[in-house]
Amino acid sequence: MIHKLKQVRIGEGGDVSAAKPVMVEAPSIIQQMLQQVARTPNSTEQEFAPEAMPKGMSEPPAPVFTFDSPEEVALAQTVLTHVLPSIKSQITTIGQLQDEKVVKRIVADAMAIQRSKEGLFSNLTPERAEAVVTEFCAAYVARTIAIPSLTVTPQEQVSFGFQPFVLDIGSWNYQPLSRELLVQVLRTEKQTVISGDEGGDRPARLEDYLVAKLIDFDEIDYDSHAELLYDLAGQVVTRLRSYLKDDEEVRNVLQGRGKEMATAMLAQMRQHMWRSQTTYRVSLHAAFSELKPQAFDGSGKDAIRDFRNPPERLSEIKRFIFTGFKRGCYWQAKFDSDTERKLAVLLERDPSVELWMKPGPNQFKIFDSEGHAYQPDFVVETKTEKLIIETKRRSDMEDVDVRRKARAATLWCMIATEHHSKTYDSKPWRYVLVPDDHVDLNTTLSGLLAAHTAVADTELRAQFDLTLLLRLSAEATVGRWIEAIERFFTPIWRTEPC
Repeated sequence: MIHKLKQVRIGEGGDVSAAKPVMVEAPSIIQQMLQQVARTPNSTEQEFAPEAMPKGMSEPPAPVFTFDSPEEVALAQTVLTHVLPSIKSQITTIGQLQDEKVVKRIVADAMAIQRSKEGLFSNLTPERAEAVVTEFCAAYVARTIAIPSLTVTPQEQVSFGFQPFVLDIGSWNYQPLSRELLVQVLRTEKQTVISGDEGGDRPARLEDYLVAKLIDFDEIDYDSHAELLYDLAGQVVTRLRSYLKDDEEVRNVLQGRGKEMATAMLAQMRQHMWRSQTTYRVSLHAAFSELKPQAFDGSGKDAIRDFRNPPERLSEIKRFIFTGFKRGCYWQAKFDSDTERKLAVLLERDPSVELWMKPGPNQFKIFDSEGHAYQPDFVVETKTEKLIIETKRRSDMEDVDVRRKARAATLWCMIATEHHSKTYDSKPWRYVLVPDDHVDLNTTLSGLLAAHTAVADTELRAQFDLTLLLRLSAEATVGRWIEAIERFFTPIWRTEPC
């Protein structure tokens, strides 16, 4: 059999660009503000200087800091790149960066790092250094969505299993596969038949074909679930025997489609899974995550464009770098679909939105029930809450993987709200799963939240009897978190590993 090959176009406007990749670094807005005040163009700005700036490219944010001397800018940069990554694990909320005692600690650490780099005493007075750090930290808090780093670990061993049930396989109609392969030489048209008759040992029980496939899945332990596995496999064999003419045809189907059938069986088994209740410990590792630079491929004609202007061919949207954001944590962003671009337009114009971002790789990950990392499409901060927003095609809304990720994100929002937001009087979290046909230019954020918020159901809550254990929680409860910080804090140059 000759299969038609897919046509792939190489070149401008094709499936594969012929242009050499041009990596464009997209710093966070706070980093961009420092670069602007330093008046030293970075590589991105040099490449897209005013005389060569592509059509649609908007101007970067104007400087907003009052400090501008090289030494002051260097001090702020040291705070950003060296001190904040350490201090985030020593405080419970990002707002504490504006506390006077915390600022003094940051100043001391940053000045010490500056001296170790330059080998000289700083010309900045302590008062001026503190003023610079105070101003910078205030801007950092205002331009950063604080995503707490939380881990959930069981206090005791968790057991689980599967309840006996009847498989829903009444519509299964798998047919035997041909055991012969026809090979034809195109030049001579000579044909040869290769037989696929199985050799070697054959399982005595037809059910063994399916059981062998099922125990390959991580959730299934043969010793614990053998009785159920053979019961379910027996149901499948009975179904196949009901319409196939003999056991040889049944064996043929089990050999050729066993993996596919086992996967479908596992999906139904998960719906009948039970877990023992246990107490989980929620640990806070960091009050926020740094907004690290993101790298984009800016090759191709007119790769930079304003986010309000959709591409002429929506299928090409992934190759564009969009700019012009006022409320984004980043000045630039890439979108996987025009739905995402339209959602960004909505977020930029909605008066309740303070900040939003598309997380970069390794910036914000939620792990689902199978241990797979899930990176949300959007993280949004409004005047009253924080949101994780995911957009999906309408046809994918009930997809197994989509629902599993939604369940994990809903659980994360519940934990973050119950065991961080409420404890430290910060904004609550919620998860929103939006179908693509509900995102349009006349859509409102409040409308999306009302229609598509996912809430942790009773079953999900029952699986996690959560108790909070944060190392600063006792002091924070009685307003003594500063003393706790001072006990845990040591200058950064003494805590770095040798």
